[in-house]
Formats: sequence, structure tokens, C-alpha cells
Amino acid sequence: MLTIWGRKTSSNVQALMWCIGELELAYKRHDVGHKYGGNDTPAFLAMNPNGTVPVLKDGDSEPLWETGAILRHLANRYGKPSFWPEPLPARAQIDKWAEWAKLNIALNFTEPVFWRVVRTAPRDRDPAAIQRALQFLDTKMAIAEARLARHAHLAGDDFTLADIQFGHVLYRYFDIEIERPDHPALRRYYDRLTERPAFREHVMVSYGELRVL
Repeated sequence: MLTIWGRKTSSNVQALMWCIGELELAYKRHDVGHKYGGNDTPAFLAMNPNGTVPVLKDGDSEPLWETGAILRHLANRYGKPSFWPEPLPARAQIDKWAEWAKLNIALNFTEPVFWRVVRTAPRDRDPAAIQRALQFLDTKMAIAEARLARHAHLAGDDFTLADIQFGHVLYRYFDIEIERPDHPALRRYYDRLTERPAFREHVMVSYGELRVL
């Protein structure tokens, strides 16, 4: 049994929960962080001294933190060959795109765009900063567009760990009120993700509690 600490509106928790859903693993999740608190208690800090979510315990194992490390743990232990192949060269290609997505898409969307649009009061927003962030983000989305024009998924023809790291931010990217360039392959890819039950359950989650009015 997996135990997860982290609120369902955390994008990092959503990536983890989506992966758990795809792998059809049993779990119990505790709401921690943001309005729920609990991430500054001695018990939580003993598991993760950073005070961040998600944290995962897999049975009696030591707690794991840092989303990428948790995802790789789950992929290594429970993933099917198409999701996380055994041959190292194939696995490295998937890991390459997973890291690319985390560093170039998630980090350049979540705080520079999503926080400024949703988690900042309208009177305090900086439209010029948002526009600059979107322009930079689109240089990276253009890479994904070119990739997805040739492949069904980010790392190739199969759904893999790379799609978790990339796709978990796309619900918010396509849902919030921003200007988005026309990337037809990316849009088709996102539409296919929305047909996945685990994506709908764990990623297409209301972020209303995060909105600052």
C-alpha cells in the first residue's frame, strides 16, 4: 500500500497521483500543504525536512520526496516495459524527455505563468511579466509541438513516464485565461490525455482554492 502526503491541488502531487492511477496501484492520500497545513509539523519534517509535498511511503520503505525521484521509483518497481523499459538506452531516452519537461515546461509554467495569473490578485498582476514568461515558455512548447507532430507521445510511440512529467501541467495551461499560440499537434496530444481515466481523475482537478481574487 502506498501512502502519499500532499493536497490534490498541488501540480507535483497531481503528477504523482496520475502515475499511481496509470499503474493501478492501491494508495491512501492525506491532504497536506497550503490551506490544509501539516507540512511544518515535527512528524512531517522528519519525513521531509524541506516541508514540501508530495511525500511517499511505499510499504515499510523510507519516505521519498522530490517528485521526479518518486516517479522513477514507481516506474522502476511497478512500471510495464512500455512505460519504463528495461534496456538502459531506451530508458535513458524517456528519462531525458522527462527531465526536459520538468525543467523546461513545468518550471517555466507553474510559477512564471500560473502563479501570476491565478495565484496573484488582479490588481497585483504584471501583464508584461506574464507576456514575457509566455513568450519564453512557447519556445519550449514549440519543441514539444515538433516532437508530437512526429510521435504519438513525448518520448516516442508509447505512453511513458515522460508524458507524466510533461502532460500534468497541460490541463492548467489550456484552462487558464492566457494567449496560446496555435500548436495543433500539442492540442491533439492534450485531447488524447483527457480521455485517460487517471488523467481526468487526478489532473483535471479544480484549482479554485488556489485562486486569489
